[in-house]
Amino acid sequence: MKFKITIEKDDDGRYVAECLDLPGCLSEGETLEEAIENINEAIIGCLKSRLKTAGEKLKIPFFDRRLDISIDLIGNSYAQASTG
Repeated sequence: MKFKITIEKDDDGRYVAECLDLPGCLSEGETLEEAIENINEAIIGCLKSRLKTAGEKLKIPFFDRRLDISIDLIGNSYAQASTG
């Protein structure tokens, strides 16, 4: 996956990185390399957290047929039964 990030130098000389595709996903570093490494870790953490939250909100009824599930990482999820 590719994510858009911005990196700016703040008034204290630290690099602040933000993932534009994941609102609220921010990190920083003393060097540009450290900021990039830290934002990569932050992106992974954000994705894991959102997947966990989506899984907790998912209500799966019992079906004796095939169950197709679609999860939207923005926060909406639904389950749909289909014959299989």
